[in-house]
Amino acid sequence: MKIRNQRDFGAGVMYMAIGLFFAIVARQYQYGTAAKMGPGYFPFWLGVLMAALGLLILVKSLSAKAAIDAIPQFNWKIVGLITGSIVLYGILLPKMGFIVAIFVLVMLASSASREFNWKVSLINFVVLLGFTYSVFVMGLKLQFPLLPFFLQT
Repeated sequence: MKIRNQRDFGAGVMYMAIGLFFAIVARQYQYGTAAKMGPGYFPFWLGVLMAALGLLILVKSLSAKAAIDAIPQFNWKIVGLITGSIVLYGILLPKMGFIVAIFVLVMLASSASREFNWKVSLINFVVLLGFTYSVFVMGLKLQFPLLPFFLQT
């Protein structure tokens, strides 16, 4: 059989692998019954369901009705920019503060897109800053330095 839709085929294999992994790991916990579920019951059946969904997607990718779709070449630059922005956020947060770390995170990760726009990225920064400040600092009362170390009193 010929793989007509490579994206769906890859997604099906990935879903099956993850689902089977969780189903196998969940068997190490007490299983229980449907009436009295143990800690392994839900993850096992969720893994089985995910593997079945992966099999369905995989089979559909082989059918004659599937759209022909190839997987594009992997772009390491995009992966590096996004991963690097997250790592840089973790490095910058303790010394440079919440505001600078989020600014660098948003700008660097946004630059990975072909549709990068400074105005949209700045709006994204302001919205993300307001949301994360309200959730983590005001709501959860986490202690983050807001400003860089040289501006703190």
